Amino acid sequence: MSQQPEPDNDFNDDDFVPRRRFLTLAGAGLLTIGFGSLAESLVGRLSEPLNQSVESLIFRPQQPVPEFPISAIEPNKLIVNTFRSTPAINPETYRLTIDGEVNNPLSLSMDDLQKMPFKSMVIRHVCVEGWAAIVQWGGVRLRDLIATAQPSARVKYVYFYSADGYYESWDIDSVMHPQTLMAYQKNGQPLEVAYGAPLRLASPVKLGYKLSKWVTRIQLTSELGKQRGYWEDIGYEWYAGI
Repeated sequence: MSQQPEPDNDFNDDDFVPRRRFLTLAGAGLLTIGFGSLAESLVGRLSEPLNQSVESLIFRPQQPVPEFPISAIEPNKLIVNTFRSTPAINPETYRLTIDGEVNNPLSLSMDDLQKMPFKSMVIRHVCVEGWAAIVQWGGVRLRDLIATAQPSARVKYVYFYSADGYYESWDIDSVMHPQTLMAYQKNGQPLEVAYGAPLRLASPVKLGYKLSKWVTRIQLTSELGKQRGYWEDIGYEWYAGI
């Protein structure tokens, strides 16, 4: 039997403790439970649509998450791991494709991306395993890229595909959050290959396994398919908001 890769795109799963998140919907008296375990369960399958509805309701798409000063960066706490092996990507020939339900499909080089308005933030990267690290990320706001691609008004979801075969999907509101970046800088330096260079997702509104590394394609769609994310497809919570 082959060994499973680690459940977070930026941690190893030794001594993994499943995450249980209890959220109360004020006025409705509804309790939902988000299961962060590898085993799919009937309860998990039935509760997830409600989980998504509640988490979407309390999420404020345009409200920035408080950031930290540069002095708070914890350079040695961000644990790196890979889904498979670290892919070899030539930054000179790299292209980010943005397609799907858009009026202006894009194929962007790193030079194209670095000419766009730069955004830097110092935020907490949170792992489903229970650890966290304060990191500076720098890059392009994803909402700026999406706007350039001119999405259809029907778009509700965004898929991210990586050079190592990893895949993820997000809700459009989280994608359009002002602190969701396609990052090419970490802690004031060019992003290292091990951490996702040339381009990775970075955001304070999602757990670590949603933050894909080595992203090569972004696909916008009005429907969420059967495949929603590598770890989600074997039982992890899809929304994964924090």
